[in-house]
Order: sequence, then structure tokens, then C-alpha cells
Amino acid sequence: MASLISQNITQSIGDEKSKSEKKINRKRKKEENKEVEVEEEMEMKKLENLLFGSLYNPVGFGKNDDLEETLNDGENDSAMFFVDRVVDSALSVYEGDAHLVQEGYLEVEKEERKPVWVDDEEEKTSIKIASVNRLRKLRKEEGEDVISGSTYVERLRAQHAKLNPGTEWAQIDSQGRSYSSDDEDSDDEGKHTEVKLVDDILQSNEDLVVKSRTKLSQGLLEYSRLVDANAVDPSNAPINSVEFHRNSQLLLVGGLDKKLRFFQIDGKRNTKIQSIFLEDFPIKKASFLPNGSQVIISGRRKFFHVLDLVKASVDKVGPLVGREEKSLESFEVSPDSDTIAFLGNEGYILLVSSKTKELIGTLKMNGTVRSVAFTDDGRQLLSSGGDGQIYHWDLRTRTCIHKGVDEGSINGTSLCASPNGSLFASGSDSGIVNIYNRQEFLGGKRKPIKAIENLTTKVDFMKFNHDAQILAVSSSMKKNSSKLIHIPSFTVFSNWPSANRAVHYPRCLDFSPHGGFMATGNAEGKVLLYKLHHYHDA
Repeated sequence: MASLISQNITQSIGDEKSKSEKKINRKRKKEENKEVEVEEEMEMKKLENLLFGSLYNPVGFGKNDDLEETLNDGENDSAMFFVDRVVDSALSVYEGDAHLVQEGYLEVEKEERKPVWVDDEEEKTSIKIASVNRLRKLRKEEGEDVISGSTYVERLRAQHAKLNPGTEWAQIDSQGRSYSSDDEDSDDEGKHTEVKLVDDILQSNEDLVVKSRTKLSQGLLEYSRLVDANAVDPSNAPINSVEFHRNSQLLLVGGLDKKLRFFQIDGKRNTKIQSIFLEDFPIKKASFLPNGSQVIISGRRKFFHVLDLVKASVDKVGPLVGREEKSLESFEVSPDSDTIAFLGNEGYILLVSSKTKELIGTLKMNGTVRSVAFTDDGRQLLSSGGDGQIYHWDLRTRTCIHKGVDEGSINGTSLCASPNGSLFASGSDSGIVNIYNRQEFLGGKRKPIKAIENLTTKVDFMKFNHDAQILAVSSSMKKNSSKLIHIPSFTVFSNWPSANRAVHYPRCLDFSPHGGFMATGNAEGKVLLYKLHHYHDA
């Protein structure tokens, strides 16, 4: 009996111990849960402080040591007075960046920047902020009345920073920003690099597209004479055509020796790629289609040749149906590669499709036609000739939309339009080159912008470079009769051609697509190559 009682007592004591242990464990778990909740809440507050500013633990107006006291005092302020505790979360221009500390406060690093100029009168000036209603918000204590001028400026800056907070993307220090989640793969480093590059762009006011230096200077042209473009295989007859391919490296050369040569231009070796001989066909002109797929080759014949660069084949085209022209030696190709304009007899301009190579229409001038030029969009055509007038044709309706007298010209011999379509130049047999604004000319203004009178013989070739800063004009009737015109100032470069290295009798000229090279063909069968230093690319 006694043993049974002792067992019951022992069992009851054990039950009480187990219950107390369970209570203790529950209490511990509750405390641990509370600690976890507090930690989570603090983390959330840290994150919110980082994203939205000091919402829970705002920094005082410059004194971190008195933060708790300031927070407690702010609860009992009167309606007339309040402590502005948030202003320092957006720092003034004299303070550094704010960083998050473990307690969740924003600790301000007082990295003072030296101002460029300091007004000594600010320290001597006193400002009463208690007597002005709109300045009371600048007070740090309720009894504060007078502050110095420098303190007043600093508080105004801080108030402005509070009312106009900065945006996160404009912060210089981007390390605190997160651009990807933690579970992304390590290959996202490339994305971070791209983001950094974007940040570098946004932090700079430099041009995103760097143009080729500045505008071309007038007076003297910086250039160098390079190895002749056809030095590997020179011609024994005059050169009538030189033209760069749109890839800037391929140059075609054609002349009266019936050969069409292609060179790879690098300025050093200028390797010959291929040579094509056309039997009984002295070449008067050869030109790439702007799309670079074909070459149109003409001579003093009723027909012309087409070289297909893709198929590596040469086809004979012509005579044109319904026409009796004995020569198709002069032509121009439209910038959109759709139309070829041949100069015909009795003032006729023959329009040929570049796809079918068939005659698609004709245009008729009053006098003989000597020269044509397409506008930049290929929708209009300019022509001039024996009547001394310049015609503007609409190729969609094939009608003349405007006709005007070329000032001082009796016989127009050459035309050229700028790549941007704003200007065009007209040359005559007297050697005068008139430069017009196309829109003003179409509007009725007959006066040219500038008349260039440096040539004394017939102008038979003109060419604008790619950005219309240079206009090349030449005459094949006189030695060294070639000039380069600085278009922005409408003046001639005085140092070209060089007196020491003559260009002989110039017959043709072309600029590379990006302006770095200039090639000139002459009557000696040479193609002179120059490097224009203003342009970096060929």
C-alpha cells in the first residue's frame, strides 16, 4: 500500500515537472518568435528606409547623438511649432551619401565639399526665424529665434532637398541598387555590365553619336598623297571613270584602253582584284549601282554593258527600242538604283529601268542636253544644256515642274546635287560654277549663293563628298585645272592641287563613302590617291 502511494506521488510530481517544462518551452518559443518578428520588422523597416527615406527612424537636423531625445520631444510639440526631422534624410549639397546601419538608422557621413566661393557676410548676418511664419519650420528648438546667415542657407538647402527628393536612378553610387533577384544564374553578370554602361551614359552629357571631329576648316586642306590606286596595273590611255564601291575598299577604274579594273584600296599596296577587257569598247563611263550589285559601262556606242558582280557575268544591252541614238556614253544612276538616265539626241533624256534594262520613258528639253543629276531621294531629276537653263523634272509624273535661267551661263556642261538635297551646282563652258540653294531656286530666286570663277575652261566634272562639305570641280582642257571648294564658306582650298605634284589633265574624281580617300584619274592613265585627314574612315 505504501509503495502504491509512493508511486502515485512520484507520478504526480513527474507530471507537474513535465507540465512546467512544457510551459517553459512554450514561453521560450514565444520569446523566440517575438525576437524573430522583431528582427523581421527591423529588416522591413531597413528596406523601407532604403527605398522611401527615413520613415521610422529619421535622422535629426544634423545631430545623431540626440536622435532619441529629438524623437521623444517631437511628440509633445505645439501646433505652432514642429521639428523637421526628415530633412537630413535628403542631404544638402555640402554633405555626403547616407548609409544604412544595423540599428536601422541612416547615418550621415559629413564629407564636407569645399564650396567654390564663400560669402563672408553670411556669418555676420543674423536672421530672425521666429517672427516670420514661413521660417518657423526651420527652427530646431521651439525657443530658437535668431540664426546666422550661413546656418540659414544650410537649413534652406536641407528644406529644399526634403521637398524635392532625388530619384534612385540619378544616384552616383549604384552598388546599393539591386537589378536582379538572388536566385538568378551567374551568367547575369553580362546584364550588370550592360546596366553599368547605361549608368555611365546617363551620368554624362556628352554626345552619344560622335561625329567626325568638327566642321571642316577653310583655307588649307590637310591631306597626304598615297600610292597611286592603279600603281599595280597602270593604264596606257586616259582614265575616264573612277568610283568607290559602297564598302569603301573596292575601286573601279575604266578608260579608253577598253579595260575595267578593280582595286582593293588600303593606301599602301592597293591590290588589283580583277581586270575585264571589253573588245572594241573604249570605256567613256562606268558606275556602280548604288546597291552595289552591278556596274553600268558605257562608250560611244548604241549599246552599253552591264557587269553583274554576283554572277560575275557581262551582258550587252541595246540598242534601246524605238531610239536611234548612236551614242549612249553619258548617263547617271538614281540613288535608289531604280532608274538610269541616258543623254540622248535633240534634248531627249532616256529613262531606263535598272532591273529590266528597258526604256520606260523620255523627257524632252528645248535645247540640247549636256548634263543631268538626280536629287537625293531619286524622285526628281535636274538637267541643263545648250539653252542655258536648268530644268527640274518630276520622275513620277515625268513632267517639268520648274525651269530657270542659270546665271551667266550660255551652255550648261555639268550638274551635281549634294547628298542631302539642299544644294546643287551648275558648271558652264566658260568655267564658272554656280552654287544654288535648291528650294530657293524652285521658289523663283535666280541668284546663286556663290559663283566660283577659279576655272577658265569648260567645266566637265563636279562631285560633292558624302557630307557636302567639299565640292570638287575640274576641267580636262587645261593642266592642273582642278579645285576643291569648301562649301560652308564657299571658298577654294589654296593648297590643292599642290604645285610640286601636279594632277596633270584631270578627267574624273571620286570620294570614298566616308570621305577618307579621294581618287583622281587623269589623261596619263594614272589614278592619284589622297588621304583626307579630317575624315577618320574611308
